[in-house]
Amino acid sequence: MRDISGKPALYSINTATLGYQAPLEAIIDDCAQRGIGGIAPWRRELDGRNVQDIARRLKNCHMSVSGLCRSTYYTAPTLAERRQAVDENRRALDTAAELSANCYMQVVGGLPGGSKNLAEAHRQVKEGIAQLLPHSRDVGVPIALEPLHPMTAADRSCLCSLRQALDWCDELDPDGGFRLGVAVDVYHLWWDPYLAEQLKRAGNRILAFHVSDWLVPTTDLVSDRGMPGDGVIDIRAIRAQVEAAGFKGLVELEIFSANNWWKQNQSLILDVSVERISEHC
Repeated sequence: MRDISGKPALYSINTATLGYQAPLEAIIDDCAQRGIGGIAPWRRELDGRNVQDIARRLKNCHMSVSGLCRSTYYTAPTLAERRQAVDENRRALDTAAELSANCYMQVVGGLPGGSKNLAEAHRQVKEGIAQLLPHSRDVGVPIALEPLHPMTAADRSCLCSLRQALDWCDELDPDGGFRLGVAVDVYHLWWDPYLAEQLKRAGNRILAFHVSDWLVPTTDLVSDRGMPGDGVIDIRAIRAQVEAAGFKGLVELEIFSANNWWKQNQSLILDVSVERISEHC
């Protein structure tokens, strides 16, 4: 297990952590001042922007993109909507390639509107991912399947465990030629009694590692994540397992905190982020 204490070059800040207060240029500059090694931007922050300029700024600051967030949902009631989602995700892969992103994050969607057919949702997602894999390989940006907590199965992600994500990787990319992989987010996976064995299984399919903490009590199941050290997740133990499996990428902090951190100023959030990753991850 790496010693990452006091080594911000090994950290990445998912820009959602900062509450979308500032443009990417300001985020990059503020992160660079603290020696942070990377960011994970969201597609909406790139709308109408010159992506090549952002990429140059990152390069000049010696920073990388740990992942581009996130996919358009693949599940939808009609074939036309699902085709549109694939087209949007294909364009997003092009953007990820311009940024030299380590991966393109996949939050896959829940039940199609009006449906109770979970198996159909799974089918739609796998069909959409399969259509994207050749383009992913062509542009050189692997797709990272991110399983979310089961509480999100109906509306955000029918992909709910690391085992399920790895099963899909084995089904869709059995020989690894497309570099299809997974993102390990401790907030979504810490509870899983089979997590340790699935992390061993994952090996080089682990493309991203996200940290935050589960607060007790949690007042909102989406936007009340805690800073590392404020909750009940043994983040360091999970990181040890992730790195034993072979992951050597940036440790990415991703916090949604509508009633706490998003109300703080960006400088404070970044200072606390660096401190908490160092001490608790």
